[in-house]
Amino acid sequence: MKPTCSIVIRSYNEEKHIARLLTGISQQTIKDVQTILVDSGSTDSTVEIASHFPVEVVSIRPEEFTFGRSLNLGISHARADFVVIASAHVYPVYPDWLEHLLKPFEDSQVALTYGKQRGAEMTKYSEHQIFRHWFPEQSQLRQPHPFCNNANAAIRRSLWELHPYNETLPALEDLAWARWAFEQGYSIAYVAEAEIIHVHNESWQGVFNRYRREGMAFKQIYPHETFRIYDLFRLWIVNVWHDLRAAQQEHARVKWQDIVRFRWMQFLGTYRGFHESGPLTWRLKQAFYYPRSLDMLPRQHSSRKVMPIQYADTTPKQTKG
Repeated sequence: MKPTCSIVIRSYNEEKHIARLLTGISQQTIKDVQTILVDSGSTDSTVEIASHFPVEVVSIRPEEFTFGRSLNLGISHARADFVVIASAHVYPVYPDWLEHLLKPFEDSQVALTYGKQRGAEMTKYSEHQIFRHWFPEQSQLRQPHPFCNNANAAIRRSLWELHPYNETLPALEDLAWARWAFEQGYSIAYVAEAEIIHVHNESWQGVFNRYRREGMAFKQIYPHETFRIYDLFRLWIVNVWHDLRAAQQEHARVKWQDIVRFRWMQFLGTYRGFHESGPLTWRLKQAFYYPRSLDMLPRQHSSRKVMPIQYADTTPKQTKG
């Protein structure tokens, strides 16, 4: 029988995280799922660990990997009408994660849904702020702009068949696909209740490389947009000030040097990526970079009556930032 959804997970050397995600999937209220792991040449125990779960493993050679190509390969093996996309280093907070992520598809005009993301204890403070900015506490079932994030998302397979993911982009294949769906008149739904923990533990160079890659992709998606040296310094100063003020209000134990450095790597990487790629719409600049007023950002998670999934003690704990 056709499963309720197919879940596509991209992985490379994720032995520290993959079991947690697969355990979380097994604890969902929706049981009839197909799980597909697209592995791009892991040299650790990722595939071995995954073999202990009901998972179909599909391999892609590292030299052939792009985010879009990996997704297209995984989705080509999907049997369900709806395809959930998850990073290998995320895990669901609640057992109704899939239920909430898929519910907006009851509206035939919804092409894509994506859910809330929060960081773990080792997540850098400024990244917590980015998660809170990009993924607010309130759902928005008809979003007015093509923003989404494939670390925690779902799409209609029938629309993917019409328009697969762009395999040439170095990143942001999710944004490019969302833009296409948006331009076709379809809706994008943000679902705050579909919450996951996203474990990022990057080096400073890793932060720079991620945003550089995304800057390059953004320039390809929106070739008429610019990111000037003025934007680099202005956004760096504005976001550092915002993060320091938020940390002070929350009485958070955080090194101010880490805030300064994270935001510098973020915007320097974006600047380099734009200029190596070969300017952002105002609405998308706001969605990606400009912090909301502190008064608009709740200090705590919204309360839910559903008990969270109980993971092993080694699971990186969710923070309340």
